[in-house]
Amino acid sequence: MNILLLGSGGREHALAWKMAASPLVERLYCAPGNAGIAQDAELVDLDLGDHKALIAFCGSHTIDFVVVGPEGPLCDGAVDSLEAAGIKTFGPGKIAAQLEGSKGFTKDICRANNIPTAAYERFTEITAAKSYVRQQGAPIVIKADGLAAGKGVIVAMTPDEAEAALDMIFGGGVGAAGAEVVVEEFLTGEEVSFFVLCDGESAIPMVTAQDHKRAFDGDKGPNTGGMGAYSPAPMMTPDLQHRVMDEIVHPTLRALKAMGAPYKGVLYAGLMMTAQGPKLIEYNVRFGDPECQVMMLRLMSDIVPALMASRDGMLKNFDLRWYPDPALTVVMAAKGYPGAYAKGTVIEGLDDAAQVEGVEIFHAGTKREGGKITAIGGRVLNVSAMGKTVAEAQQRAYAAIDKIRWPEGFCRRDIGKSALSK
Repeated sequence: MNILLLGSGGREHALAWKMAASPLVERLYCAPGNAGIAQDAELVDLDLGDHKALIAFCGSHTIDFVVVGPEGPLCDGAVDSLEAAGIKTFGPGKIAAQLEGSKGFTKDICRANNIPTAAYERFTEITAAKSYVRQQGAPIVIKADGLAAGKGVIVAMTPDEAEAALDMIFGGGVGAAGAEVVVEEFLTGEEVSFFVLCDGESAIPMVTAQDHKRAFDGDKGPNTGGMGAYSPAPMMTPDLQHRVMDEIVHPTLRALKAMGAPYKGVLYAGLMMTAQGPKLIEYNVRFGDPECQVMMLRLMSDIVPALMASRDGMLKNFDLRWYPDPALTVVMAAKGYPGAYAKGTVIEGLDDAAQVEGVEIFHAGTKREGGKITAIGGRVLNVSAMGKTVAEAQQRAYAAIDKIRWPEGFCRRDIGKSALSK
């Protein structure tokens, strides 16, 4: 079969790498892709927001199945457009994708269905929002309602920080995503990423993972899209997984079905393990990045039948098999990220790094120019490894990083430390 993958990040490289290994795949295309994905798929220059162009490409290249990687096209209704044209597509429709596209939408579903989450209020006007912040005190969390490329969530440790965040968002700092703001309670505990494959009726949990959001060692510095991850997350016991499915995931899926928008695709629950039990921080409607990278390393099953079963409503009797060995990924980012950073810097030593046992290097913000790999994004590489233990996976990943010559890049040196301490 011929498959078209949409996206260009490290998540999409991991998906392309896994799909390319499937005996079901005859030709794999990726739009727009990156330098690493080009090793596993044929790159296509398509505008993901141009649904007519996507449909035309699928027709001219006999595409049997489309897999949508990032949240943007999902929230923009790409799945609806492709399906309406008779093209089988993996991912939720536009209404269901509002679980990520609108934080207020998700919080209202939680409130209506008694799903444990942080207390909150929604605001479209800054004066009322600031008044609420002064009443609640700090720390407190300020969130732009819409998609803001990871820049719309501010954990404010003082009321002044909270008001500055409101000024920034309502002042246009995140564009249209900030037309509405959610102000919510600050939760304490440990964050865990929990992934479920859904087909509109059934849902099967996938392996757990833990992300590292802060830019620098010791969880210091600004929030980012993620500087590394490992799987499994030690604290997610089978009992906790059952609680998350019963108290959070299943009520959400029932609510969407009742709205006439059954959820198909992967559902990513960002959870806080509090003293009262698991609480939902937010939903994402796609694989995590960089969690997807460690999940694809650990996935023993062919991913293509799983994605198709999700789309076709056939997950009820489906089973996924996983390698027991842990996996870990370290993000190499351009210096300055998540702020301003230089583009076009040259990366060398990747072939040597890839020779380290157990290592796979997934590209994110890269491009091949004149025979060289250059950095064109903030998060640029995901140096990933498996091992018999987290310590071995960590050692292998950093051994590979030490072979990469990229003076303009940086990474955290403590990914997986919390897992080792457990």
